Amino acid sequence: MDRSQKAESVAFLTEVFNEAGVVVITRNLGMTVAQSTALRIKVREAGASFKVAKNSLAKIAAKDTAYEGVIDLFTGPTGIAASADPVAAAKVVVDFAKTNDKLEIVGGAMGSVVLNADGIKALATMPSLDEMRAKLIGLIQAPATKIAQLSTAPAAKLARVFAAYAEKDAA
Repeated sequence: MDRSQKAESVAFLTEVFNEAGVVVITRNLGMTVAQSTALRIKVREAGASFKVAKNSLAKIAAKDTAYEGVIDLFTGPTGIAASADPVAAAKVVVDFAKTNDKLEIVGGAMGSVVLNADGIKALATMPSLDEMRAKLIGLIQAPATKIAQLSTAPAAKLARVFAAYAEKDAA
């Protein structure tokens, strides 16, 4: 890797650190190309990114960003999963690590808050940003639906009472 490639890699990683809502640091312990490709596809589908980077370049890129606290986690063969959604990257990586023992979660960070492996796993159990939005919209819509049902219920009951009287008189 020559000097210009290293500069490009540092610039790319700095951009990743500046735009990410969460960064998950993993250790790849002999993953095959197929396993690595499967992980990258799952991460991309979740709207996140996964990059295997040289530790020295990742440390340079993380310096002077909110993720400066994760610099100590860059040891051994590491991968960086990042996403703007605070839960997406963590969720995908934790799910993949459950089925593949060659991927170890080292830790990560959410902004300037450094998380250990257990913190990342706890983050992965939380609902994603889209799920939270859906729940919020559901909660907002529920009262309006109930009001509509309550306002039409007395009229429907009244109509059933009149229908019952009509049937009684006809009989």
